[in-house]
Amino acid sequence: MTTLQPAIDVTGLVKKFGARVVVDHVDLTLMPGRICGFLGPNGSGKTTTLRMICGLLTPDAGSGTCLGYDIIRERDAIKRRAGYMTQKFGLYEDLTIRENLEFVATIYGLDHVARRVDQSLERLGLASRQKQLTGSLSGGWKQRLALAACVLHEPKLLLLDEPTAGVDPKARRTFWDEIHALAATGITVLVSTHYMDEAERCHEIAYIAYGKLMARGTADSIIHDSGLKAVIAEGPGADRLAPDLRHAEGVTAAAAFGTTLHVCGPDEAALLRAIAPFRQRPGLTWSQAEPTLEDVFIHLMGQSHDNAVPD
Repeated sequence: MTTLQPAIDVTGLVKKFGARVVVDHVDLTLMPGRICGFLGPNGSGKTTTLRMICGLLTPDAGSGTCLGYDIIRERDAIKRRAGYMTQKFGLYEDLTIRENLEFVATIYGLDHVARRVDQSLERLGLASRQKQLTGSLSGGWKQRLALAACVLHEPKLLLLDEPTAGVDPKARRTFWDEIHALAATGITVLVSTHYMDEAERCHEIAYIAYGKLMARGTADSIIHDSGLKAVIAEGPGADRLAPDLRHAEGVTAAAAFGTTLHVCGPDEAALLRAIAPFRQRPGLTWSQAEPTLEDVFIHLMGQSHDNAVPD
């Protein structure tokens, strides 16, 4: 029986820029066909980690494989078999959609260019717009084109760096439907995002804060393992209590959601002491709740040290 090998299997990745450690001993294993959401605050090393995995950057320390190739010695082989979608749209705005895809196919040295481009246009719903200038496209259509360019050479791995930033909700949903369709064919996807609803659409999540991997697993397991407790206040003016509770001892997050207030912390007794002065306010109802993924990430951010700020 053939044992399935990880698509990504890296250990102890380190990258420094000057005196700053941007990625600090990160381990990551991801099996083929899985979608992993890569989350963390800005400047946490997500992009740098993606680039080390796909061979665009050489780690200062650490080792591992990507698609079975050594991330240090066989970087060119990885780059030929991975698709990388950057944060910034990188195709030519004065070319048509079709011309951009034909250019990308030529860069990769692909055969049967016309057939490959036709298939990509159809798959991403771009065929009817193929003669349209790329510069005239909306953000959502540019996103589709960028993804079409990424999969044109039939990669085994997709690395997507905040691909839906600035895109409307309908376009984001369409994009994620396509990501899941690609994963169903065996393509492995590592995607960085700031959207919690997108994180919950991933098979698993890796959370990195200022270079350190803080949590790893499914959304449910990360929430469970956090040990956070949460309460909700409902009623007139509940949402206005957030500023009063946000910095209270025992509270790691207090946020208004519409007219309700969501409060959480790691210690139930301390959390109950924090909300005690407000429990007798007329019209308010307090109840226990499940912490959200956003609660957990805010809690983890509070435990991490911003490595861009000198000690």
